[in-house]
Amino acid sequence: MLITNICDSTAFSQGLSPSGYTMVDRLNITDTRFDNMKSSPLTLRRFLQLQGIYLGVAVIGTAVFWAIGQPINPVTVLVYSLCIGNLIQPPMNRVRRVYGHRPVPYNWLTYWAALAILTPAVYVISSVIVWWIAPPSKQSLGHLLRTGWKFPVLIIVVFAVLSILFSETKKRLEQRNAELQRSVEASAALLEKQDQDLERAREIQESLLPKDIPQLTGFEVATAWSPARMVGGDYFDVLRLGKNRIAICIADVVGKGVSAALLMANIQAMVRAFTRDSESPAWMCNRVNTVLCGNIEADKFVTFFYGILDADKRTFEYCSAGHPAPLLVSPDSSQRLRGGGAVLGVFPAWKYEDSFVNLNRGDRLLMFTDGITEAVGTLGQEFGEDSLAAFARANSASSAVELNRLVLAQVTDFCGGKFQDDATLLVIAVT
Repeated sequence: MLITNICDSTAFSQGLSPSGYTMVDRLNITDTRFDNMKSSPLTLRRFLQLQGIYLGVAVIGTAVFWAIGQPINPVTVLVYSLCIGNLIQPPMNRVRRVYGHRPVPYNWLTYWAALAILTPAVYVISSVIVWWIAPPSKQSLGHLLRTGWKFPVLIIVVFAVLSILFSETKKRLEQRNAELQRSVEASAALLEKQDQDLERAREIQESLLPKDIPQLTGFEVATAWSPARMVGGDYFDVLRLGKNRIAICIADVVGKGVSAALLMANIQAMVRAFTRDSESPAWMCNRVNTVLCGNIEADKFVTFFYGILDADKRTFEYCSAGHPAPLLVSPDSSQRLRGGGAVLGVFPAWKYEDSFVNLNRGDRLLMFTDGITEAVGTLGQEFGEDSLAAFARANSASSAVELNRLVLAQVTDFCGGKFQDDATLLVIAVT
């Protein structure tokens, strides 16, 4: 069995069928294993179990004779049952090597032919033992052999039928069990391979995100990204445009999992390819939208926010394509950055427009995906933008890194760590 499992696992890893064998091969392997088990030495426990079965047959036989009013010696029935059972079972198990692989009805015909050959010898031997230990009445052995054949033959037939039914049922159950075991092993190997593929996909996706966040004098930028599954559809990037300018974008692909992650990778490639120091956020949104509308599936779309932070002018120029409005907070106020247009990938003729906001010392700008604001608490309520704004305003004196950590901790505690959607957060602190 161990060798069979090893072969199954090896065959699966080489891209064969789940077990690596045809149905005929699997049945032959199971039958061989079954025959080997049958030909193995009889254990004491198995021997006692068989005697219990023979005893049960004796009890049933005695009850039948009693019910029809026939006089019978219970000891005679018991001795006949034990003798016939122990004489019939071992040789018929060996005969099974001949008929075990044959289909119905040839297996039954072979079995009954072997039983017909074996029955006279079993009858004679068991009758001799009965006549010696517990004869049904005072009579000669010859008389018992000539007249007492009906009950022993009946017991032989009963044992034969029970034996073949038990053997065939056990064989089918073992075959089914072997098939289920191979199926479970194949499924487990497939799941393990899928987990490995997803882990590699996550590593690739993380490698696409910026590792070193560009910083500007007078500003601090901190980021956090947490997919709801192994891979996700959230995307963010921070790109240096010049000595005193950086581009910041954040996007959310509808859906979760591998399909969203693949579309996210395409968005990332387009943004990096189209980023220009001379181009505005609205130009970027128009360009990405044009490409997506010609290539995206009908049920997919992307929310997208792109902005340019200018350290010299202390301004933030931005354009939103259906993305949740970022929050600009200070110790005594908060506001949402309004403006923008429709989501990307749906309306090819949509024209996006730029917006501006001035940034002052002490301001904190939070950009996020809806995985933050739509995190669900224990009572079914969402965290919400108002709670996010209030919490950020209360902690507006914190650095970008610290505020990022505090917000994520607050949202994680609110939803018990069970995010329903990918969560991404970018914080800009004006120092």
